[in-house]
Amino acid sequence: MPRTSENPAVGALPKAAVFHSMGTVISLTMAAAPGPGGHTTRDELEAAAAVVERVFLDLDRTFSLYREESEASSLARGELLLRDASPGMRARYAEALEWRLRTHGAFTPERPDGVLDLSGLIKAYAIQEAGTSLLALGRTDWCLNSGGDVLVSGSPTPGSTEPWDAGIVDPLDRGALLAGYPLGGRRRHAALATSGSAERGDHIWRRPGEASGFVQVSVAAADITTADVLATAIVAGGIPMLDRAADGWDVAVLAVRSDGTLLATPDFRR
Repeated sequence: MPRTSENPAVGALPKAAVFHSMGTVISLTMAAAPGPGGHTTRDELEAAAAVVERVFLDLDRTFSLYREESEASSLARGELLLRDASPGMRARYAEALEWRLRTHGAFTPERPDGVLDLSGLIKAYAIQEAGTSLLALGRTDWCLNSGGDVLVSGSPTPGSTEPWDAGIVDPLDRGALLAGYPLGGRRRHAALATSGSAERGDHIWRRPGEASGFVQVSVAAADITTADVLATAIVAGGIPMLDRAADGWDVAVLAVRSDGTLLATPDFRR
């Protein structure tokens, strides 16, 4: 069950629910309705968060390589062939292959040992599907954060054009924020994803002998999948992939080198 937090003295403040899934912390923040009586009740928040948690749990049960009983683990052990896998598995694999082509191999769904691992795509897909579920429930003003990957809808002040403020943690000082970025409102970007070794260790696969020089990359985009895949691809592919992303997609990029120096596209320099 998600944990909820709120300030009972200020009913109009956004309220958040928190739960764990896919090896990380997920939080759902819902904005209060405008006006003196506007508020989001605890029951409304918990009901919405339960829907989000179910999306993550169902996908984790299918795609997690840490669950022995998952479909992904059966594929990894050779007990199941991809051609016999579920439609959802095959659809996500096809999507991952498309991203491998579009990033010239910087993003890949296979580990160096050849095992199919769609974890680089599934968290973003879970966020996307959870957002779709919230909209289907009539919830239009919210911020969903999964381990630093953020998708928003509407505004923290419903009925206004105020954006949500997303923070990017400094990889060299986890107690400090490196930058902020506005999402939603009337901004063209609704998603922000951060990838790199500072949060989860060196988990991004590169070709033998390759090193991008980036310890962290954050990408803002209109959708969370584009943001997440390109952040991972730039960490793996370095400057050439950063240039390709900036030229080929409507994104904003902030990259951190191992010595702490930054590379940023214009949106992050404003």
